[in-house]
Amino acid sequence: MDRVDSMHSRDELPERADAYAMAPLLNCLLREAAEPAGEQGVHRLRSCGRLLRVRGGRRPRDPEVYADGRWVPLTHAELVKLTADELRRATGLSNPELPGEMIDSREAVAAILAARARATAPEDPYLRSEQSLVTGHPHHPAPKARGGGPVAEWLPYAPEAYARFPLALLGVREDTVVEEGDTTALDALGTAPRGYRLLPAHPWQLALVAGRLEIREAFEDGRLVRLGETARPAGPTAAIRTVYLPGDDLFLKFSLDVRITNDIRRLWRHDLVELRRTDQAAVSAFAGLPGPAAWLSDRGYRTAGFAFEELAVLVRDGLGPHVLPGTTPLLAAALVEGFEGNPLDALTDPAHWWTAYLRQVVPPALEAFDRHGVVVEAHLQNTLVAVAATGLPVQALFRDAEGVKLLTDVSRQAGWERLVYCLVVNNLVETAALLSERHPGWDPWPAARAELARHPLPEIPALLASPTLPGKTNLLLRWTGADGADARYLPLPNPLAAR
Repeated sequence: MDRVDSMHSRDELPERADAYAMAPLLNCLLREAAEPAGEQGVHRLRSCGRLLRVRGGRRPRDPEVYADGRWVPLTHAELVKLTADELRRATGLSNPELPGEMIDSREAVAAILAARARATAPEDPYLRSEQSLVTGHPHHPAPKARGGGPVAEWLPYAPEAYARFPLALLGVREDTVVEEGDTTALDALGTAPRGYRLLPAHPWQLALVAGRLEIREAFEDGRLVRLGETARPAGPTAAIRTVYLPGDDLFLKFSLDVRITNDIRRLWRHDLVELRRTDQAAVSAFAGLPGPAAWLSDRGYRTAGFAFEELAVLVRDGLGPHVLPGTTPLLAAALVEGFEGNPLDALTDPAHWWTAYLRQVVPPALEAFDRHGVVVEAHLQNTLVAVAATGLPVQALFRDAEGVKLLTDVSRQAGWERLVYCLVVNNLVETAALLSERHPGWDPWPAARAELARHPLPEIPALLASPTLPGKTNLLLRWTGADGADARYLPLPNPLAAR
């Protein structure tokens, strides 16, 4: 059990919220702005020169700075100030927004922890896994920031608080509808009046945009009408703006005009326009792969022409047509974060499980890249793992065409770097770190090297020989205000390299 979880019995909410919020911020600070300074756990911040000491491994905790001849513990707020000072010195830039996001993220964690104590987790292990990510992205300075809005505005829709809610149903006049691909599943969610098409909306997004002139006028002149709510509730997934409707076995992804991690999570027009091409490439690639791996297709979108991005909804395949019979799909990120029913909790020997995980997750991502020129964003939040009754991985499923890159659009080198970051650094390294932490003395990397070496990609020998891997710099990216899609990498030690 992680330290932050063991605090739960003492009901120390502020300390628990600090611990959850500090771990990913510390990971960023140590990765992007510090270097080891001799003693175990001690690091020197490169620009300000201050010494920072932490405990723990993959989830660092208990930060202290050295001042006046002694180690002084830091609260989360003090860590934010230290981080901002270091980044100002390192970059010569100021950023008043990011410290606020870090504080907002910590306050959101506190609200989530309080809500989870009152709520009941879903019975469905799949949805329970999607709603388990209290820490979230382990290398982001503000993974739980919710746009700075009041808790009451977002908590009813928070996956981490085990939310379930009906979707709002709108009618859009037929002559203003814009759609592409297969959107027929939307029409089964309710009944639209003659001359209108059904358009579900996320209640949080609808509240955010309802006062905008173009939408207010559309309600006034009848281009847009309110039709109530869906009969069955939806469960938000880890992505927040993507929900799952179990009774319909359907995923819907909405615009959400809130910054979540690096981006305002709107379905941007340029992405929607490209979506069918990238999704069809992924569908075609996975259809041609051996083995049980599956792609959850983003098969179409529908919106209103007068609010193209604000009211867009994307239709994604459900689980039923893809998941192997008798298996249970689980979010890969939840395996690392932890949830009730996690098959990793029952492991006594990780070797067999890890080999099975590698065999399911690695080949489809590599082969889609090499055979079909499709770069799948195979990180932990876009990877589902179907497990047998024994808990053993038997299938991998991937999702999110918005994150797919095609080698017809980017160079093979750029595509490979992105794949290595998503698949190896974000996925395999994180999973291996958890297993190694729980099973001291066991080495996960010989099996990972063997799995990668099975595939005759020309890039594999260099990957296995390289001393470094590309690590994404989310802290610097946010501090400098770079676009979230403009990934920047720094070299990290490569555990795959022969030792």
